[in-house]
Amino acid sequence: MSSKSTGLRQWRQRFSALFQDHEIFVRTRGHVRFLRVSALWQKRVALIGGLVLVAWAGITAAVFINQLLTANERAEVAAQQAAAAASEARIAQYRDRVGEIAADLDERQAQLEDWQRSYFGADAVPGEAGEAAPQADAAQPAVETSAIDPRLPPEAQILARIAARQEALSARLLAAVNERAAKAETAVAALGLDPKTLVRNAASGRGGPFIPVRDRDARGKALGPAFAALEGALFRMEVLERTLVAAPSGNPANVLMMSSGFGHRRDPFTGASAMHAGLDFRGPVGTPILAAAPGRVSFVGRKAGYGNVIEVDHGQGMMTRYAHLSGFTTKVGTQVTAGQQIAKMGSTGRSTGSHLHFEVRLNGVAVNPRRFLEAKADVLEVKNDARQRVGALAAHRGAR
Repeated sequence: MSSKSTGLRQWRQRFSALFQDHEIFVRTRGHVRFLRVSALWQKRVALIGGLVLVAWAGITAAVFINQLLTANERAEVAAQQAAAAASEARIAQYRDRVGEIAADLDERQAQLEDWQRSYFGADAVPGEAGEAAPQADAAQPAVETSAIDPRLPPEAQILARIAARQEALSARLLAAVNERAAKAETAVAALGLDPKTLVRNAASGRGGPFIPVRDRDARGKALGPAFAALEGALFRMEVLERTLVAAPSGNPANVLMMSSGFGHRRDPFTGASAMHAGLDFRGPVGTPILAAAPGRVSFVGRKAGYGNVIEVDHGQGMMTRYAHLSGFTTKVGTQVTAGQQIAKMGSTGRSTGSHLHFEVRLNGVAVNPRRFLEAKADVLEVKNDARQRVGALAAHRGAR
């Protein structure tokens, strides 16, 4: 205790030594003034100054600490705001993506329904409920739901189920289209035509401005493989069926006598070997000449060697020519049906007597008309089905 008291006394002494009484003499204009600054007054001033300094230091420290705390809070708030903005951006992007997928599904559904109505009408598509494959259709929902990721949000799962059902419908339509196209291909080949060449030539005549599908990288990838394949299969089927419809299978004249066939023959005027590009049917002058297939009259007039000629465009590159006519009963631009009278038999042009020279040309090249006129019953049956479908398709497109 004595040592502590001694230490405190020494500090008091040192502190008191800092403050001594001071006497200040001030002389002004010969007058002398005496100012006395006591040690006690100095101590009070020093104490007040120390308190002020301590208070200033405390306030400064408090302000600094507050700034540090508020800076951290501001940083946390800014981070929270940034996270909220990023979350909102992700939500907006997700909503936009869901909206785009929904729009794609709507477009695909509309296209599938249009194709189904156009090419099948009221006929049920094989594989649907009530068709011959109920087991496959009954198992379809399990296949669809098993492929859905359960971690997806509910709305995404709904879209995924719709996409799976549409993909299944696309696959069923594709199978039905391929079946029809196979029948048409067999019938076309039986007429002596090359189905692959027909489809390839038809596909070469395409064009138009490029209108991209929003920002998707590929339509086929976005809409699914079965849907992409379906578009090509429908084009192939329609080309083959329209070719069957355009093929002239009706007799161009109600006569039984065919006086000359297709191919090489002896020319009736010179006796030299020559190519005969059609069939000749002999009959009396004025015998009605009939359109061998539906089409549009594209030429009425005279041609060298043929005399009076009518040409009918049947579409798909198919054209029939009727020559040596004595008169016309139609005009250019007229739509004619199979069996409709278009002219009268005669002997104009390079002819030895009254007959009809009948040609069938495919893309400008003469082909043997006999293969069309003598088509077998099974080919004609497929053609009749194709005619009904093509007619329904034209009516559907005209109604839109």
